[in-house]
Amino acid sequence: MQDRLTAANSLPDDADQALLVGRVWIPGQHPGPSPCVVRDGLVRDLSHAGPTMAMLLEHANLDALVGDVEHFPIIDELEPVLANSAEDVRDPARAHFLAPCDLQAIKASGVTFVSSMLERVIEEQAGGDASRAEETRRQVTAIIGDDLAEIRPGSPEADRIKQVLIDQGAWSQYLEVGIGPDAEIFTKCQPMSSVGTGAEIGIHPISSWNNPEPEIVLAVNSQGVTVGATLGNDVNLRDLEGRSALLLGKAKDNNASCSIGPFIRLFDDHFTIDDVRRAELEMTVKGPDGYRLDGSSSMAMISRDPLDLVGQAIGPNHQYPDGFMLFLGTMFAPTEDRDEPGGGFTHKVGDIVTIASDRLGRLINRVNRSDRIAPWTFGSGALMRNLTERRLI
Repeated sequence: MQDRLTAANSLPDDADQALLVGRVWIPGQHPGPSPCVVRDGLVRDLSHAGPTMAMLLEHANLDALVGDVEHFPIIDELEPVLANSAEDVRDPARAHFLAPCDLQAIKASGVTFVSSMLERVIEEQAGGDASRAEETRRQVTAIIGDDLAEIRPGSPEADRIKQVLIDQGAWSQYLEVGIGPDAEIFTKCQPMSSVGTGAEIGIHPISSWNNPEPEIVLAVNSQGVTVGATLGNDVNLRDLEGRSALLLGKAKDNNASCSIGPFIRLFDDHFTIDDVRRAELEMTVKGPDGYRLDGSSSMAMISRDPLDLVGQAIGPNHQYPDGFMLFLGTMFAPTEDRDEPGGGFTHKVGDIVTIASDRLGRLINRVNRSDRIAPWTFGSGALMRNLTERRLI
């Protein structure tokens, strides 16, 4: 990790007013993960209020419970736990942060921004070949334009534009979920498989065209109540998805291909869903060779309201008894060439990806190949056994 993880480069700008919950691995006689609250430079154990994050987020008066921190035992000071969360310098005998979710389903919304919708159409038309992307981009925008941002998905106007594009032979499955009535909601990865800040994120070794996807992630409990938000990196393999949408699972779900964190900021009087709607995301990729890429994503440009996406994910037709984490999508799809002309952007091993939003903090990860990162072995069964050994359930 190029930059040491600290409170200054990890916490929200208004951290003194933020209710921040996460998960921390606690070493010792019976090592294991515990929900925690971060406040006043300390990390406190919430495991007796909720042995899993999924259980904790079910509390009816969650902000009041977490806001009264004094009676929760101290695990450690924040700074050493953050510093030890960087995987390349981690001491297994010390505490470190994990992704701030456990048993929740990990869901993602696709094609929720016009710019990323157009890039998905381009991937499809280019057949996943990065060298064909620029010419395909010119051809696609000549037909459908790039001014679809004002179209409300599912509206009569959207339906009219759909018919025009069908008549021109330019309709796409990505336009269907971008401006049609039904959002794309897919499973990003399995519960317990997400990595947290400081961890390595994985790129499948067969991919040669891929990118980070900086997103806000909502924390939703089993009743469909959105209780907070955090940051996420929906790592994407553009060449695989471009070859076929049926390869979405392989493009999205690989070892360490989902990063969430650093903490869930709970909704309260200081932070609400309106702050999510107004949020600005900044992203930086720093390469080991001195390369730098900067990008941004504004939630004001999203085509579907965040709570509408939640409503499409959960309801009478689909339940989540352990709650779920919902990626809201991104407008960031880098197109500038990194190496040869026409090659576009793709990751290199050693890239440091930082996703930042002033009210949510900063999520920092290093890129590696998914087959070189330590395999995921601690799943839901291991968690239940661990909590039993620690007499938490």
